Amino acid sequence: MRLYTFEVNGKQKVGAEVDGKLADLSLIITSITELIQKSQAGSDSIRSALRSAKTYALSEVKLKAPLPRPGKILCSGVNYAGHAEENPNAKMPTEPFFFSKLSSAIIGPNEAIRKGATEQLDYEVEFAVVIGKVLARGTSNETSIMDAIFGYTLLHDVSARDVQFKDNQITLGKNFDTYAPMGPCIVTKDEIPDPNNVKLRTTLNGQVVQDGTTADWLFKLPVLLGHLLKFMTLEPCDIVTTGTPAGVGLFRQPPLFMKPGDVVIIEAEGIGRLENHVVD
Repeated sequence: MRLYTFEVNGKQKVGAEVDGKLADLSLIITSITELIQKSQAGSDSIRSALRSAKTYALSEVKLKAPLPRPGKILCSGVNYAGHAEENPNAKMPTEPFFFSKLSSAIIGPNEAIRKGATEQLDYEVEFAVVIGKVLARGTSNETSIMDAIFGYTLLHDVSARDVQFKDNQITLGKNFDTYAPMGPCIVTKDEIPDPNNVKLRTTLNGQVVQDGTTADWLFKLPVLLGHLLKFMTLEPCDIVTTGTPAGVGLFRQPPLFMKPGDVVIIEAEGIGRLENHVVD
């Protein structure tokens, strides 16, 4: 199931994609957050409601971030072999590394990335996991970990590199307003049975700048999530991203950074494409 948050006639709604159209589920569910919290019972009620739901063409609606205000957003750094190899300062990690994105940075499809006080605005496509059930700290069973996943989405880890690497200011460099585009939808996990082999791509002004696959992961999902669970509980609507493939602007020769007027598109096989433009 492909789930969207969208706006039509000034009202925010929840929809599921059916035959290329959005079936309006707002009569039974107010948000994807509510659906996730209801878990399987909510999914069953949605499937029942699809038979009589009003539908909209995608061209009729304004898509929003599927989870406008998720819980924790925990992002894996250096989790693709190719990305580690392109970074002259990186050591091949022996265990997962994480940093946080803040929910205040989230925007949706076709919204503007505001450049702000940086001269090194970089792109990073990220395959993201949406947690659907409580995973208590200390959980290590792989089956339990994978069973707690609700679905997958795309998160664009926009970065101000000159801020990020000044005195190791990762939190500031990753969390300017608008630096976390998300979408276009959340795909339930049954739609992507093998997350370990998903193609990803970033296009900047029509030029492909990242072209990779999750098969290049250093740490697969049970390891990534299990590492977090050594330290904290994961809860419904938390998001965990899985790193970015090679090709980021910082390590290209010469470096390639986004600028006002640019159009950037990130894509994932089975999820779709998320397009945003850059303004000053």
